[in-house]
Amino acid sequence: MAKFTHLHVHTHYSVLDGMSQISDLLDKCYRTGMNSIAITDHGNMFGVKDFIDECSNKNKRIKEEISEIKKEREKESDKDKIIELDRLIEEKEQKKIKPIIGCEAYCARRTLYDKDKNFKTVNPESGKEQIVDASGYHLILLAKNQKGYENLCKMISVAWIDGNYYRPRIDKNLLEEYHEGIIVASACLGGEIPQLIMAGKLEEAEQSILWFKKIFGDDYYIEIQRHKTDKPRANTLTYQQQKKVNPILIELARKTGTKIIATNDVHFIEEEHAEAHDRLICLSTGKDLDDPNRMSYTKQEWLKTPEEMAEIFADIPEALENTQEIVDKVETYSIERAPVMPMFDIPTDFGTEEEYRQRITHEELFDEFTRNEKNEVTMSQKEAEKKIENLGGYDRLYRIKLEGDYLRKLAMDGAYQRYGNPISDEIMERINFELHIMKTMGFPGYFLIVHDFIDAARKMGVSVGPGRGSAAGSVVAYCLRITDIDPLKYDLLFERFLNPDRISLPDIDIDFDDDGRGKVLRWVTEKYGYEKVAHIITFGTMATKSSIKDVGRVQKVPLPQVNQLTALIPDKFSDDKADPKTGKVPKVNIRNCIKYVPELAVARNSNDKSISDTLKYAEILENTIRQTGV
Repeated sequence: MAKFTHLHVHTHYSVLDGMSQISDLLDKCYRTGMNSIAITDHGNMFGVKDFIDECSNKNKRIKEEISEIKKEREKESDKDKIIELDRLIEEKEQKKIKPIIGCEAYCARRTLYDKDKNFKTVNPESGKEQIVDASGYHLILLAKNQKGYENLCKMISVAWIDGNYYRPRIDKNLLEEYHEGIIVASACLGGEIPQLIMAGKLEEAEQSILWFKKIFGDDYYIEIQRHKTDKPRANTLTYQQQKKVNPILIELARKTGTKIIATNDVHFIEEEHAEAHDRLICLSTGKDLDDPNRMSYTKQEWLKTPEEMAEIFADIPEALENTQEIVDKVETYSIERAPVMPMFDIPTDFGTEEEYRQRITHEELFDEFTRNEKNEVTMSQKEAEKKIENLGGYDRLYRIKLEGDYLRKLAMDGAYQRYGNPISDEIMERINFELHIMKTMGFPGYFLIVHDFIDAARKMGVSVGPGRGSAAGSVVAYCLRITDIDPLKYDLLFERFLNPDRISLPDIDIDFDDDGRGKVLRWVTEKYGYEKVAHIITFGTMATKSSIKDVGRVQKVPLPQVNQLTALIPDKFSDDKADPKTGKVPKVNIRNCIKYVPELAVARNSNDKSISDTLKYAEILENTIRQTGV
């Protein structure tokens, strides 16, 4: 079997451009014998956590299968069966998938701070020179190791924060600064080298290759794509340009001692998904399917098998072999990180870290952070040492101890206001328990900051909600006026909020009035620093009804007919549709609706192509990411 790895892959996190869901990509890798794959979404790394988690889960299941086979082998005495089981173990080992984290970045033609639109380049479809915006050249970046991953994260963050102009852009200065641990490929026709070749600037193309070689050495590769197509309504001009550019790319590669790699510009998984992807591009560009001037792809952008790629690049097999060289270069590393807790500025008249270091010993810290709130030993020495290590070691514990003590002061001040003075033994016991958990989990700084900006909000006259979710179970949060609901009055459990047996960050939902939210955000940004504040992205996917409406619109299906189809989609299925084995009621999606709603089954098999195609392609596009939010 031919060995090949896809290194230019767009998932549906390339919003309204890619439509491959990560679990489906990995399923096809498993089925077709590909034991590695990179994801390179346009200008972002949105899908990285999903990608790594899916790979880990699939590899874990393979590991469990191997473990079962090994148990069977240990019991086996027949030599032929042992050989067969060994072969099966080896086969399973080969199924494990190595994830490669990457991005198809936009590299600014000058600098990422440049906002001049008047650039001339060559249109890859027509071959004619045109004025374009400053969104930049395409460039494939792959993380080779831990340092490379960190540098890639840094560059893409800068691209969004400082370089965002039509697209999130990096530049060559950034590449030079954060080059360590990065593997680079020259990308598709939108890359700098192909663009210079199409413009007839061969000397500049060679100089650009030499620049990349100087910075990245043997970790720079020239990328070759061949998207020959015979599909109806497909883009044929791309392949014509590739035929002109590829021989020059190969010639420059040999002249400069640069290795070439074969890639396919993957945007969907199966060959038959091309038509659904075509409709997705119509949605992205706001065009109708029958518009002759709309953007279109070659319909060759599926996740081709190693055999398919070997046939396309039969004349240059080294281009496939070099993809495996890159896979071998990529190290295995973890992207998991302990929480980076923010720093709260504690008044110096209360205490300082230096003062704590002088008067508190390591032994005292060890006991305080590894025993319970009653000073009782509750874990083994080994477990206790591991906990100290997880919290960041003794150097970090001094800071947590200082924050914890100041949090206690504020909590007690609030407790006297909430419950009066003296405080009952029952309430004091609960406060001590909560403060101890917060401190020994390393979170007092978090609560100090949340208290800080909520207190500031109230002083600015911003309306603050009373609190909702599990945070309402915290007496300390109530004493700090983070929440306004007394958890003792309603028997609310703190353990649902923070639990040392289930390590996770605190999650406090806070409601501010619409006008005041902006004031609080500005206050936090000004106090803690622009670089310390972030919004959290959300992803909206194409739901069952909306996917039907979207596909119907680009296919110009009359709105009344589309509405008739969506009206047949139930809000939920009745209990009589439940699986007799599991008792689970089917999820509402197009596939199940066609199965359980007779009218939809008739529509799906209708002779009216506009209706049947609407359901066919809506089913493929369902759950694809449609937009992002904050």
